[in-house]
Amino acid sequence: MKRTKQLLGAVSAVALVGLSTSPAFAAGTTAGDSITNNVSVAYQVGGVDQTEETASDTFVVDRKVDVVVAEVGGASTSVSPGETQAAITFDVTNSSNDVVDLDLSVDQSSTSDDFDITNVQFYLDDGNGVFDAGDTLITYLDEMAEDETRTVHVVGDTPLSATNGETADVSLIADAHAGGGAAALGAELTDTTGGDTAGVDTVLADAAGDVDLANEGDHSDTDTFVVSGANITVAKSSSVVSDPINGTTNPKAIPGATIEYCITVANAAGAATATGVNVNDVLPADVTYDAGFGIFVDGDANCASGVAGGSYNAADAEVDGVLSDIAASITRSLYFRVTID
Repeated sequence: MKRTKQLLGAVSAVALVGLSTSPAFAAGTTAGDSITNNVSVAYQVGGVDQTEETASDTFVVDRKVDVVVAEVGGASTSVSPGETQAAITFDVTNSSNDVVDLDLSVDQSSTSDDFDITNVQFYLDDGNGVFDAGDTLITYLDEMAEDETRTVHVVGDTPLSATNGETADVSLIADAHAGGGAAALGAELTDTTGGDTAGVDTVLADAAGDVDLANEGDHSDTDTFVVSGANITVAKSSSVVSDPINGTTNPKAIPGATIEYCITVANAAGAATATGVNVNDVLPADVTYDAGFGIFVDGDANCASGVAGGSYNAADAEVDGVLSDIAASITRSLYFRVTID
């Protein structure tokens, strides 16, 4: 608003000068700054210059609150079933014209995805953009300066029950609170009601985010965890190799017969590679392990082409073996023989 003093007499010139106490930033002139507008009017009487008349007007800049949350990277984050402290990353920017605190929270969809992450925590990045030991555990962003951006990692655990291809949508919400306090979250900022006051009013100017509405003082963006898990199926079969009467010709499962057990472990197409694959097989009481044949691991789907490996624990009547990593669409097997008692 500009105000001038009306003067009688001949007016020869009007000079308008605008002054501000601070320069303008991308966020705009800082809230609380005073903007003064001066006017001077020069005139003559009878051809003689008279003393200029002046007037001025000063108003205080109000607070415009604008928060922006933006997911970093653009791609979904791959996690394994049961993985702990997996991180997704966001840039949080204070585009307001004042210092603010930003309270942090997450929203997890109950309709558009398959599971929720647990043990959610927030970490302030140490400057390298990667979630690591140098980052600081936080609950809110303290004293965010005008136009300042900080990188926040949202960290959580994936349920062991999550399966390959399932997703979890996680939205980070940053909500503006009053800054200027000492290491404490200020009061939540709200619109000043009514007309413009002489003090610093507040106007919420944020855009709508993924899970929030415009002009509410907060903003949100979403990233997705995608489970990359193995899809393992195990099958066990047996075949009669020989018996004491028929030998290897049409043998039958009679006492003294040799039985071959075939255990296959298959990983489905599109699944993550299964590692650390351990097979443990406890023999039934009516058979005896065939030490002469031994144990073969990393065979094919037909329990052939394996290599000697594994071990037999006589005390527990248990056959143990380790298979090589099983990639998607691959089947590996372990096989051994017993004699029917």
